[in-house]
Amino acid sequence: MSLPADFERVLLVKPEVAVYKIGPRPSNKGYRAADWNLGSPDWSGRMRIVSKGDRCIIRLEDKVTGQLFGECPIDEWPSIAVETVLDSCRYFVIRLSDVSGRYAFIGIGFTDRGDSFDFNVAISDHFK
Repeated sequence: MSLPADFERVLLVKPEVAVYKIGPRPSNKGYRAADWNLGSPDWSGRMRIVSKGDRCIIRLEDKVTGQLFGECPIDEWPSIAVETVLDSCRYFVIRLSDVSGRYAFIGIGFTDRGDSFDFNVAISDHFK
């Protein structure tokens, strides 16, 4: 039995994720969360990781209304779409994109290491 092409399977839901505006990559080595204003995130909400066919999609949504803040499609793993930062296991840089092809890199962070572990495992398991 095959699933319809538009079928989505939820891989992970985290009720609280912090989002940070970040500048351009400071060096070839990568991003550092310590360079962000970690004390006051620019947005916070729910994160949902879904599987749709071969794609994995990270969706950032409002906690109350469910309105989409942004999404990060991941076509392969490892990918430029999701990068770990150099100085913490709880923060990542993700590449949000829209239907027109425009994209922006933002920082996301979890308050608990277990949440970041679950985040990594959900994406890795999808591409196994």
